[in-house]
Amino acid sequence: MKITRDQVIYVAQLARLSLPEEQIEMYQAQLDQILDYIDRLNQVDTTDVEPTTHVIPITNVFREDQVMESLPVEEVLANAPQKETFSFCVPKVIE
Repeated sequence: MKITRDQVIYVAQLARLSLPEEQIEMYQAQLDQILDYIDRLNQVDTTDVEPTTHVIPITNVFREDQVMESLPVEEVLANAPQKETFSFCVPKVIE
């Protein structure tokens, strides 16, 4: 195994976790499997593969900005629970 029992305990202490003995052994085996899988991935030849952030190509669908008339203030404030002249009234959240 690549991961030792002491390493699992050390990581658990860093995460402020208290692990029972059977969980230490379980995590040791799981972490070892993860590292084995990463080793296999590191052996794959990726010299001709471009780095990507997504598996499939993604493009943003933006529309052009259109200048339009804004809503009248009275219509915007019509459903406001509290309003003052031309503004919304909201509870104070910062002291």
